[in-house]
Amino acid sequence: MELELTHEQRRERADFRRFVDAEIAPGAERADREERLSPEALRKIARNGCLGGILPREWGGRGMDLITYGLLHEEIGRACSSARSVITVHDMVALAILKWGNERQRKLLLPKLASGEIIGAFAVSEPNVGSDAKSIETTAERVGGSYILNGTKRWITSGQIADLFLALARCGDKPTAFLVERGCPGFSAEPISGLLGVRASMVAQINFQRCEIPRENLVGREGFGLMSVILTALDLGRYGVAWGSVGIIRACLDACVRYTSRRRQFGALLKEHQLIQEMIAEMATNLRAARLLCCQAGRLKQAGDSRGIMETFVAKYFASRAAMRAAADAVQIHGANGCSGEYPAQRYLRDAKVMEVIEGSNQIQQMLIAEYAFQEHARSEAEDAAAASIAEAQ
Repeated sequence: MELELTHEQRRERADFRRFVDAEIAPGAERADREERLSPEALRKIARNGCLGGILPREWGGRGMDLITYGLLHEEIGRACSSARSVITVHDMVALAILKWGNERQRKLLLPKLASGEIIGAFAVSEPNVGSDAKSIETTAERVGGSYILNGTKRWITSGQIADLFLALARCGDKPTAFLVERGCPGFSAEPISGLLGVRASMVAQINFQRCEIPRENLVGREGFGLMSVILTALDLGRYGVAWGSVGIIRACLDACVRYTSRRRQFGALLKEHQLIQEMIAEMATNLRAARLLCCQAGRLKQAGDSRGIMETFVAKYFASRAAMRAAADAVQIHGANGCSGEYPAQRYLRDAKVMEVIEGSNQIQQMLIAEYAFQEHARSEAEDAAAASIAEAQ
């Protein structure tokens, strides 16, 4: 994988690493305890160009290719999954506006999203609706030149601080996407605390009670929300989670190598014990495999290849499972210290579990990957039969 990175991608990765080590990693434990990213941390993230990095330069972004964008998420994710999560959902909103917003929305919002002047959040999940987004209960009714939204969104990353929400609601039976600004009439947010992992991602419940938004805040057209706008955002979100999971695996590996190189048991360093070596080997192998799967997905996406969507499912599924395994082994290797807040292993474990749930649970990924495998098998058999028929005719 090292040989396949361009010089520019390697340079960017080195820059990301220096920034993360200096500005993100030192505050990660405190952010987890306090369940919030500090305003200063958010300003540093914005100043470093980590928000809206995928946006073209003409809109104020850095025009990152998708491999570089993934490397950013790996570096942020190895230090603080909460910061990575905030960046991911922000960029999901930015990409949806770039692809499906009108010219006014792009001109007004994209430069502000790229600079961090405003923070974006993705509002689809509801108290009764998770992966089955087509069953959303939030409604939108057109009244004159406005839409009136009624409903509740839950588990909204950055919901406590975001200025702009990409929300999905039903216009009659048509899933439709809207941009909702904090402070508009009928909008309110309730902080959610005590989460298992990604505790500093400032999750909230968002309430729309006759929330009135102007007609021009519609993204695309009515009925265009789920299959176009929201799926565009979710695809990027899964990609970010996959790379963030790679970051967790790497964090676990680094922590375990350091710990076992200085901790002694039964008269020998932990790293000299065969069972410890087995767990370290598993982490190192899965790190490489997960990163390569993410690179494959990124290259296909960058090329506009439709297979990139399925490869992202595969990358997210494998990387999140591998992150959970690595984090569990990291706690085991650290023993009682792994259960203590003095060491990051327990945070990695909590954060890794969340990676298996968000942006499509692993069970949803399994169903989609299996369905694709059956389709590929049927296609392959049909192609073989056609080739055999041609050969016989000749």
